[in-house]
Amino acid sequence: MTVEKTVDKTEQEQVQRPPAEVRYADELRRLRETDTAPRPPGWALSLEAARRFIVGDDARGIRRKFVGDPSLIDRALVTLATSRGLMLVGEPGTAKSLLSELIAAAVSGDSTLTIQGGAATTEDQIKYSWNYALLVSEGPSTRSLVPAPLLDGMAGGKAVRFEEITRCPLEVQDSLLSPLSDRVLAIPELTGPDAMVFAREGFNIIATANTRDRGVNEMSAALKRRFNFETVFPIADFATELDLVETEAAALLEQSGVGVPPRRDVLEVLVTAFRELRTGTAANGQSMDRLTTVMSTAEAVSVAHAVGIRGWFLRGEQGRAADIVECLAGTAAKDSADDLVRLRRYLEQQASRRSGEQWKALHAARNLLPG
Repeated sequence: MTVEKTVDKTEQEQVQRPPAEVRYADELRRLRETDTAPRPPGWALSLEAARRFIVGDDARGIRRKFVGDPSLIDRALVTLATSRGLMLVGEPGTAKSLLSELIAAAVSGDSTLTIQGGAATTEDQIKYSWNYALLVSEGPSTRSLVPAPLLDGMAGGKAVRFEEITRCPLEVQDSLLSPLSDRVLAIPELTGPDAMVFAREGFNIIATANTRDRGVNEMSAALKRRFNFETVFPIADFATELDLVETEAAALLEQSGVGVPPRRDVLEVLVTAFRELRTGTAANGQSMDRLTTVMSTAEAVSVAHAVGIRGWFLRGEQGRAADIVECLAGTAAKDSADDLVRLRRYLEQQASRRSGEQWKALHAARNLLPG
């Protein structure tokens, strides 16, 4: 028994990113044990405890996991307690997927019933498919049926996550109409009671949509009516965004085997540059060229992670501001080659006017940009 437990722990530690219900299992357990508030039918936690799990509660040792408007969390949880689905929309990198994962973990204790939307997504990946060997030998039956996340969520009374729903073709999106309105999924290949799966208490759908994908596969009016829309905005406060980038980057660097935390002064330069390139406004209020690519908080964390990796594994030290320039190149060149020109102009015109060691190092490294 001891050997098995050791193996399980080792295997878990090797998982790059465990789901939220595994990462925060201790917090969820403590919340369940002390949760005396009324719970919606089928929920693992009350609305009050679910909110506390997401926004944090220092008195109970619950860390904050989502940085944003707490009233957004209240509205999202209330929506899920009704018969309407929840649609989280916003710019890329605003933590919509993270929020949907946290909500699913709090509401259902399971965030893994996930559908990843894309141009190649089919109804089979959403509802169900078949084990064709059994189908040929036995015909349609519950044995040959292979449930997909929607069927599992309805049968188990759990929240189903649908990521980037607007990347799916319209006819694939509309496969959600009946489950959302009638709370039933028909399986016409089967007969009798097995031909209809009725949703159990606790089932609902949390979808996310990227505002940059609007117009690609616009949702039908009928499907929109079955969702409540909530917009997730970028972090407005500089200090809050800096703290978040520092916390997340430090965790990623530790997971990557880096023995030192990121430098705060380097991260200040990084977050400032991201905010200015995202908004097109310098700190002094001067207008400047904004990049067409996404300069989100999530991208800032990714660059901070890369900066720390470069510093540690190439030189055995913390990353420098000069590393930001090299790591930014891959971020800035995603959508348009002109963004590299805009980034170079920013380093030449804006970074040169700032005081401080790291800003000077950033300006001095501008020639490391390709092209």
